[in-house]
Amino acid sequence: MLDKDLRTQLLNDAGAALAATDRLHQRTRLALEKVVRRDGKLQSALLEQHQFAVHGFAWQATYVEALRQALNWATRLDQTGQFGNVEQAILRLGFAEYLAQLVGGIVMSQTEIVRPHDMGVSSEDVYTISAEPAVAALSAPAMIATDRKTLACAAAEGRYGALALEDSVLEATRTEFLRFAAAEITPNAQAWHSQDQLIPIELVEKLAELGVFGLTVPEEYGGLGLGKVAMCLVSEALSGAYLGVGSLGTRSEIAAEVIRLGGTREQKQRWLPGIASGAILPTAVFTEPNNGSDLGSLRTRAVREGETYRIYGAKTWITHASRSDLMTLLVRTDPEAKGYQGLSMLIAEKRRGTESDPFPATGMSGTEIPVLGYRGMKEYEIGFDGFVVPVENLLGGIEGQGFKQLMETFESARIQTAARALGVAQNALELGLAYARDRSQFGKAIIDFPRVHAKLAWMAVETMLARQLSYYAARRKDAGRRCDIEAGMAKLLASRVAFANADCALQVHGGNGYALEYPISRVLCDSRILSIFEGAAEIQAQVIARGLLGHTN
Repeated sequence: MLDKDLRTQLLNDAGAALAATDRLHQRTRLALEKVVRRDGKLQSALLEQHQFAVHGFAWQATYVEALRQALNWATRLDQTGQFGNVEQAILRLGFAEYLAQLVGGIVMSQTEIVRPHDMGVSSEDVYTISAEPAVAALSAPAMIATDRKTLACAAAEGRYGALALEDSVLEATRTEFLRFAAAEITPNAQAWHSQDQLIPIELVEKLAELGVFGLTVPEEYGGLGLGKVAMCLVSEALSGAYLGVGSLGTRSEIAAEVIRLGGTREQKQRWLPGIASGAILPTAVFTEPNNGSDLGSLRTRAVREGETYRIYGAKTWITHASRSDLMTLLVRTDPEAKGYQGLSMLIAEKRRGTESDPFPATGMSGTEIPVLGYRGMKEYEIGFDGFVVPVENLLGGIEGQGFKQLMETFESARIQTAARALGVAQNALELGLAYARDRSQFGKAIIDFPRVHAKLAWMAVETMLARQLSYYAARRKDAGRRCDIEAGMAKLLASRVAFANADCALQVHGGNGYALEYPISRVLCDSRILSIFEGAAEIQAQVIARGLLGHTN
């Protein structure tokens, strides 16, 4: 059979298998709707009662969408003559593994595997996948073994599969930031982490010159006016060198987005140019002690006194809080309102702190929270005792809009977090590959042992699956389409992949991976935070499931 015929057969098999997963997913949805709906409406109590199954449904949906985007990626590559052996191996291994998990059990976390029967799916329904001839073709053991070896060898040479960006500007942007990261960040990352240092302000200034803080800010406000796909590429490149540096842009992304979408014209003109240029370093101040994702229980108060608000309360897990100049501060302006009502967003200016005086502003104090990883900006708990914010800094000029304004930024924040996770995942893969290629045991490089190169091959496969899912969410956002479900899927999968890759790469290192001198020890610590911040994995699953089950056909 000719190579073209083999490629066509592979794409056809993947299409048939995807159709089978769609049928399984629809039957799972029907089964769940029977237990979480009453009188045609979703019931929160029933969603909580059946949480394991509901979250399993979200993971199932994420797997199906990841396979769909992998097939779309492969099809685009085939049309441009780029669907080579490496890309074919990625597609086949990705389908084989995810199909097996869809039938046998999806790994939601290290201790949770959800199986079809947990979601009310009968064995007959599961048979829709296992009986599909294309599934058997994609899962042939001999071919899987060959693909693993092919992919591991290609990855060891720096070939991880074409991205199918189909845009010269995006390609150039990615190349520029990968080079910058390799030259300016990678050589210093281990020292910054081990010494728990703030990222040098000189590097922050270089990032500002490159336009990192204004990537998606409209040109009329001094930004580059690029889309979310570009944001993904830059975030991935920087995070692959050091998660802390890749996350510097997150604060600017969130602040600029919330001001651009919710601010008055005057507020946009006042703050967006400074954020875009890097002259203003912002931080997001939302989370409170004991509340976490339960923003409806937020208690920090803004008491109006004439033309100012005085802030009272406590916030926690505030990243880059000391060195920032501006806070997007979520407060309760109406103490009588319940839940999300009565919340407002303030654009709160503050004096930049120093090492000797981290919080010089009157009415504001802070305590650093020592952390395992995700260093470089530092985490703080902040207390407010009469801190003053002018009323004119109320976002949008209307009280009670804070939660809505924050929600409008979640899609972008979660896409950006998925991109950061991709950078960490790719870094872990590269560290594992380099060690396996150079480390010899029993007379040969350890990459030649099947279980080692199989680990590395799967890391490369799943990183690409998560990458294509993340790019898909970004493209939807760039097109002005709602993508809360897709953004949640991207973050959910990419975060798990980052931790899995880091864990596997450390295992490849053996005992040396446990030594602080090896970068993989840092990457493992960094990777663990990704499934927690910007909405924990459980929150993402809830968002995805509620969104899908809330839709009516």
